[in-house]
Amino acid sequence: MSPTVCASSLRITFVCLLALITRSAFAQTGMDDVHIATRGQSLHDVTVDVATTAYDTSSAGGLYGGTVLRSSANLVLVPVSITDALHRPVVGLDLENFRLFEGKTPQAIKHFSTEDTPVSVGILVDVSGSMSSKLERAREAVLEFCEAANPQDEFFMITFADVPQLVTDFTNRPEQLENDLITARSKGQTSLLDAIYMGVRKMRNARYGRKALLILSDGGDNHSRYSEKDVKAALKESDVMVYAVGTYERYASTTEELLGPELLREVAGITGGEAFSISDVTELPAVTRNIGTQLRHQYLLAYQPPAAHDGKWRKISVKLRLPKKFNYLLRVDARPGYYGGGE
Repeated sequence: MSPTVCASSLRITFVCLLALITRSAFAQTGMDDVHIATRGQSLHDVTVDVATTAYDTSSAGGLYGGTVLRSSANLVLVPVSITDALHRPVVGLDLENFRLFEGKTPQAIKHFSTEDTPVSVGILVDVSGSMSSKLERAREAVLEFCEAANPQDEFFMITFADVPQLVTDFTNRPEQLENDLITARSKGQTSLLDAIYMGVRKMRNARYGRKALLILSDGGDNHSRYSEKDVKAALKESDVMVYAVGTYERYASTTEELLGPELLREVAGITGGEAFSISDVTELPAVTRNIGTQLRHQYLLAYQPPAAHDGKWRKISVKLRLPKKFNYLLRVDARPGYYGGGE
């Protein structure tokens, strides 16, 4: 083993040991640090379920920025996020570290990329009455997220209380989001599910193939027309990843607040995103900055799907090949499946 590889392996071992020892609050960790995981001689397969979206490689913007094909797709794109115990992106893996399956059938990975490609992002901000003391931190959190984003990313913003409202249409100017959020005033109840549904529909006008929703809220839902089932179905049929940050009191005072963390975990989980629950609102900006960093360090795999276009749900799995010592230190997030397009 060369001195360079040896030094790198020692560094990774140290970082991972440190991660186990220091599972502390977000505000106490350097979440912007991105460490590198290298291949080892002793490999072990770790199965992780992921999901996909189909893209046309001949369209403007290339493989990862092109137009989503609803039928007759010639490639399936698999975005995969890998983070350590401190939620920092793990970079440095190669094609050889991944094996991909549809069902139980192995698939040849036609394209592999770690490029920082642009994302279309919808930011959903809770402005219900209970957010009155948290809105300033929410504004700061939006700015921190945008500062960590790719300069080419586009954003829209929806605020929600009794009803959701589109306050900022697609823009690549983060300062516009800041200006539009300054005028927000907290009042009313929480139409969280309606806001998510509106965000999914708005993504139909997105410029980029990679899409994500960022939700900032302090409770569950108590004022939506759409049901949880409706929203989950819409998310499952979409190609949008959901990241959510819930700021909760240590002791829930209402039923919706009690159920809020689980609701956010479920809607994020079915998209391959992640939900964070915090009790200290001062941690909010650090968490959103970390989410922005994660979006910039995804692995993108693409394969040619089976010929059948039956509209059925297709489960995909990825076996991540890494040294055994990393098995319990890394988290892999991705969607759990996709629908085969109809003819």
